[in-house]
Amino acid sequence: MYFDMTYILFVMLPTMGLALLASFLTKSTFKKYSRIIGSKGVTGAEAARIMLEKSGVYDCRIEPVAGSLTDHYDPRDRTLRLSEDVYSSRSLSAVGVACHEAGHALQHAQNYAFLNFRSSLVPMVTITSNLSSIVLMIGLVLQFMINSPTVLLVGCGLLAVSVLFAVITLPVEWDASARAKKAMVSAGLVTQEESYHAGKVLNAAFLTYLAGAVSAIMTLLYYLWRSGLIGGRNDD
Repeated sequence: MYFDMTYILFVMLPTMGLALLASFLTKSTFKKYSRIIGSKGVTGAEAARIMLEKSGVYDCRIEPVAGSLTDHYDPRDRTLRLSEDVYSSRSLSAVGVACHEAGHALQHAQNYAFLNFRSSLVPMVTITSNLSSIVLMIGLVLQFMINSPTVLLVGCGLLAVSVLFAVITLPVEWDASARAKKAMVSAGLVTQEESYHAGKVLNAAFLTYLAGAVSAIMTLLYYLWRSGLIGGRNDD
């Protein structure tokens, strides 16, 4: 039960492989275009500020944050935090990532439905993500001992919240990148050709969210299969 080859072959290995590939592409693409300075000479922080102000958003703070690829937008205090490799860099990677995060700030300002929905899930996901692992393990033991899938199904329900969060993240991230690619050119932050290259960084980064969603879905399907709810399996 604890060394289920089905889980290893059809869930763990494929999702780990996809996650590693996405991480490699993101880091290598970012590194490649971090060596190319944009012709407009703007830093990541300047690019984000210009993009926001041209869209009428003036109440978003922009500040540096420690680490690499730790860039994010926090809707709770309307703060856009850019990593050390992005905040003061004038590279195409920096401009692309900064504009992507600014895209999230625009989503917030314009009440983008998917962003609002994802934000509403955060408190629930914080609780269920840790609780689901415990309940699922207990459920597997009980199913093995007394052939009862009830607790396992409860764990699946908790896990489904994280799956929903991972799936709803995809349109949020895609939309932010689409806004960034368009705004980079219209705001005069990069040339059309430079926008294409900066966009490659965003496309690679999107794969990490896609990998996360696929992993979450495959894990949920596995436990549903173990419970017997799909595929007809309810014992070992």
